[in-house]
Amino acid sequence: MRAVVFGATGTIGSALLPALARDFDVVAVSRAARAGGETGVRWVVADALDGSAVRRAVDGADVVYYLVHSLGTDDFERRDRVAAQTIAAAAADAGVGRLVYLGGLGDDAPGLSPHLRSRLETGRELAAGAVPVTTLRAGMVIGAGSAAFETILALVDRLPVMVAPSWLSTPTQPIALDDVVRYLVGVATLPAAAGESFDIGGPEVMTYREMVARIARMRHRHPLIIEVPVLTPRLSSWWLHLVTPVNAAVARPLIEGLRNPTVVRDDRIRELVPFEPTSFDEAVRAALKSRDARPAP
Repeated sequence: MRAVVFGATGTIGSALLPALARDFDVVAVSRAARAGGETGVRWVVADALDGSAVRRAVDGADVVYYLVHSLGTDDFERRDRVAAQTIAAAAADAGVGRLVYLGGLGDDAPGLSPHLRSRLETGRELAAGAVPVTTLRAGMVIGAGSAAFETILALVDRLPVMVAPSWLSTPTQPIALDDVVRYLVGVATLPAAAGESFDIGGPEVMTYREMVARIARMRHRHPLIIEVPVLTPRLSSWWLHLVTPVNAAVARPLIEGLRNPTVVRDDRIRELVPFEPTSFDEAVRAALKSRDARPAP
């Protein structure tokens, strides 16, 4: 069977490729040519906005993974909407059996941030096509390279005193990168998952303040956290730009989404793809180990 992965160079896509390659002929899609090197993975060049290139990429696919987002561009909502329409149409023309989409927890809450609203609209555009879509909705992914995790980690490492906005009290249910990959692989051909949407999360619900405190303990740091009501999400995204590796164009929509709780409400996926979820501390340790193993720039 053939699996095509759009967004293959991202944090999720990069981790997904070797897991899929155990059972699938994998086609990894990127916007620029890649040398490859992964066993069982063939790289092709295609932009998700280019209909003809997308049609060539999905030719012969049994399942197509949509892990694309356009954060960092001024018109990311429009670009994500058009990309989803393009891939849904190409998948239908190619006779693809399943689309798998990774969306966001909290995207059905009132007062959505632009980022979460875009995730919701993307899922709707994919589902409007003729190919059955399986949607997995996750909150923060704990893994090396995850923008949200890298932001929290940088705050812990760089700021002895944090003057932070009230979103620190928002509840969230972070999930380990490896667990996201297990769910993505597990639903690929599962009949009961066709046309369904599932919430995925780790075993613990916590606030962002608790998350910062736990990571700080693991890093042997003791930051002083002061919550203030006047630091708006837009201002805090620029503040994050000064002290984290995530630029403001990416940080702003992410941070604006932190006002929406991201907690699992429907855990049916636990029965369909059963495994023991990774604890928060284990996920952080694995992410830090992976970061430490990266070659120096």
